[in-house]
Amino acid sequence: MAVVLANRMLTLYAHTHPWARDANGVPVAPDPNQRPEPRGTWPGSALEQPDGSWSLRLDPAARPAEPGDIVGDETGMTWTLTTARLHQVPGCPAVDYVQATATRNPPEVP
Repeated sequence: MAVVLANRMLTLYAHTHPWARDANGVPVAPDPNQRPEPRGTWPGSALEQPDGSWSLRLDPAARPAEPGDIVGDETGMTWTLTTARLHQVPGCPAVDYVQATATRNPPEVP
């Protein structure tokens, strides 16, 4: 198993979850042209995968991170989360992290 070290500062722009619902009870996604206020900035990592997706590692203080939330770095790159999962090591919270997969905004075209 490889250790993934922080390689950039990541900022989480988290939407309100769960999303509001319309009169029929269907979730209504937030406006994609409006970025929510940043929740915070922490050391993290972003690594592009062979299939074109991105693997992100976020500080657990960024929780809750949900699919649809936006993550940005200090260079201006942004990603939209597709999954997010907390990994915890019992008795050693210093190594806990949030593992996320994401797509880059805008997506890279081969």
